[in-house]
Amino acid sequence: MKNKLLFFILFVFGFNIDAQNPAANTDAYKSGEFLKYSLSYGWITAGYATFSVEDSLLNGVNTEFIEMKGISAGVLEALYKIRDTYTTFIDPEIHQPIKSIRDIREGKYRYYNEVTFDYSTIVEDSITIQSKKSGEHQVPYVIQDILSSLYYCRRFEFNDDLKVGEIIALDTYFGDELYPLKMKFMGIETVKTKNGKIESYLFHPVTEVGRAFKTEDDMKLWISRDKNRIPALIKMNLKVGSFVVELIEYKNLANPFSSKK
Repeated sequence: MKNKLLFFILFVFGFNIDAQNPAANTDAYKSGEFLKYSLSYGWITAGYATFSVEDSLLNGVNTEFIEMKGISAGVLEALYKIRDTYTTFIDPEIHQPIKSIRDIREGKYRYYNEVTFDYSTIVEDSITIQSKKSGEHQVPYVIQDILSSLYYCRRFEFNDDLKVGEIIALDTYFGDELYPLKMKFMGIETVKTKNGKIESYLFHPVTEVGRAFKTEDDMKLWISRDKNRIPALIKMNLKVGSFVVELIEYKNLANPFSSKK
């Protein structure tokens, strides 16, 4: 896949589905929530990413409409303009995507695709999905797209029941292929950010060695240890330098930002 600036942000989120999880936090977010992040490469601000949530209808079905937008800034904007949009429609009953849209505009590169998920076609724990780009595929019934996985994880997976060294794993459908994601829980840590010190769950997303990373532990993710469970900071040690994604603005959180010191 080409030009993965925004994919690095989405890459870090995953879940291990268990709708009966006693530690579930079903009110982790609400309609109207807005999160904004800065993307920095070394001392250079390379761009910004925003995440928004709204209640919506899709073909008469109540859904959670979630959108992530990424734009370049500064030197990168002048050299290589980026306008990327990821969209997902989540069924609030099963917490899985009904439809995903990926609209990529990076320099002269263009990519657009829509994927629909049909949960009425369960056969041997698989369902049928329809991609405008590549047609029909069979995928595991327990599936997320790369964006919906973040919001599922906020509700069901980020909690004090995790043990240090425990790995959260999942299958996502991304880029017209099944894409396995894994994250290793490293404990609780208070991290310093532009929003002050934030008590957080620390994860090491298991990265793919060879493409951009030297080791499997070259990425760190801090999730706020409160009922919102929002990503506060991401640090990536790439072969070509350090990349940081940091929360700089938030609105309409479902709960008090109590982990912020």
